[in-house]
Amino acid sequence: MKIETPHVIDYSDPRHWLSLPDRPSKPVDVFYVYPTTYHKAHPDEPNYCAIDNPGMMKGAAFTFSHQATAFGTAGNIYAPYYRQVDSGYMLSFPAKDRGKIQDPVSINDVTAAFEYYIKHYNNGKPYILASHSQGTVMLKLLLSDYMAAHPDVFSRMIAAYAIGYPITAAYLSSNKHLKFAEGPGDTGVIISYNTQSPNIPAGGNVLLGDDIGIVINPVNWKRDETLAKASESLGSSIPGADGTFAKVPAYADARIDLAKGVLICSSVDSNALELLYPSRNYGLGVYHIWDYPLYYYNLRENAERRTNNFIFSVFATLQ
Repeated sequence: MKIETPHVIDYSDPRHWLSLPDRPSKPVDVFYVYPTTYHKAHPDEPNYCAIDNPGMMKGAAFTFSHQATAFGTAGNIYAPYYRQVDSGYMLSFPAKDRGKIQDPVSINDVTAAFEYYIKHYNNGKPYILASHSQGTVMLKLLLSDYMAAHPDVFSRMIAAYAIGYPITAAYLSSNKHLKFAEGPGDTGVIISYNTQSPNIPAGGNVLLGDDIGIVINPVNWKRDETLAKASESLGSSIPGADGTFAKVPAYADARIDLAKGVLICSSVDSNALELLYPSRNYGLGVYHIWDYPLYYYNLRENAERRTNNFIFSVFATLQ
């Protein structure tokens, strides 16, 4: 496996940022790492895209609009561009090895961007980390490596929404400084889930392979298999016929399957979602691209709650 020798991306250049607030007004920030948006149109194209690849940049802006915006009420959103791995190339490797192929190219970019953000934009504020899919592979590496080496920075992390890729017990066991969320309001924790229909057999989700993820339910914020009915949801963000995302109440239920390590959604029509946006090579019933939209308004409320809890706890220590 040949990997290009990476050069350092200059994150002082605003062109290397998908989102860079001009006048951040909130006391909290969000650092968002978008999912795979680079897909080779021809086999001869490189496995790793350039930082200014037009297709990657266009896809990043689209996913930002229905993922990162969920956190817009909680904080100022910073999102760097980074050199991604082609989706097909990444999926050609076993799930356990996919993080390795992004080192040193993609993770160097994300780490460099985060370091620049901390030094030049953060100004000591608390922050949320958010990601999806390949972005979560990046976030896992940032959490395990950078945060272990920078406990002062880690202490200001409100929560890490590492969605769309499994957080396993083995990963947490290898990184004792990290902990998974236990409920709706704890801070300094990881939130993660991967959504699919009840019809996907164990090991049948190509994105997850045999990895058994730890999951929290984004509707009732429980870790057990208690069903959260669609009527309990705060709403989904679903595109209409014109492609515009809009709030749809009582749309997505949620139940954890502990044996599979996934989140099950049984209230939506797989074929209807497939018609809205094809799932590429994931398969019918793998709701990967819907991880955020199905639970968009629950994620928004939860980010606000954890932010308020974090700020209150800091304030309380000063009394």
